[in-house]
Amino acid sequence: MGSKDKLKRFAENETFACLLQPRTAEVLNTNHPIKGHWGAQMFHNDNPIVLELGCGKGEYTVALAEKFPERNFIGIDIKGARLWKGAKYATENALPNVAFIRTRIEFITSLFASGEVSEIWITFADPQEKKARKRLTAPGFLNRYNQILAEGGIIHLKTDSRLLHNYTLQVATVNDLPVLMHDEDIYGHGLANELLSIKTFYEQSFLAKGIPITYLAFRPGTKKPLVEPDWDQTPYEQSYKTSTRN
Repeated sequence: MGSKDKLKRFAENETFACLLQPRTAEVLNTNHPIKGHWGAQMFHNDNPIVLELGCGKGEYTVALAEKFPERNFIGIDIKGARLWKGAKYATENALPNVAFIRTRIEFITSLFASGEVSEIWITFADPQEKKARKRLTAPGFLNRYNQILAEGGIIHLKTDSRLLHNYTLQVATVNDLPVLMHDEDIYGHGLANELLSIKTFYEQSFLAKGIPITYLAFRPGTKKPLVEPDWDQTPYEQSYKTSTRN
């Protein structure tokens, strides 16, 4: 994408009512005014709120919103040029239960109040091969999610990366987090239901290369400090390298 196209998208982003782009000063060590008020101020209802973290172009966020109009869906990503696609689609199709936030996921607790979120989806996130603490399912991030998830809240991880899948499973295991389901090949094992059969651009590309898609669902709620697993990721590094994102 050329710089002119990006500038056009950034300008159009400013016109989308469904896209929130907080300044750093609004979320760094402070609470954004919308925190605790998403239902009233953005969606004008009290339906459950579901987040997609690292949502990219918002394909999964939009697809979930169309399938489940009784819930509200918010996609979060730092890349404005990517969010443009989802925000534009939601605007042009008048989807009342879709919103997007352009921000870093580290600021999530400045944007959502305790218990304000019912579920979190993490779809095809960067596995951060060499930096476990930067993975979106690392204990540092899970501690943030625990602050905003309602009691019984669920985290869904859908990924082509066996490294990320198995790392997350180990995080859940060593911290005694309830695992609801995990599988290393949802299409091969016939487990892709209405929720899991939504295919993003990345996912279609991985499937075309014969790369299995994995899924893990667990509840992160716990009062104990979460710890990193003592886990050897070496067997899974090669499986990640075969599906490197460009």
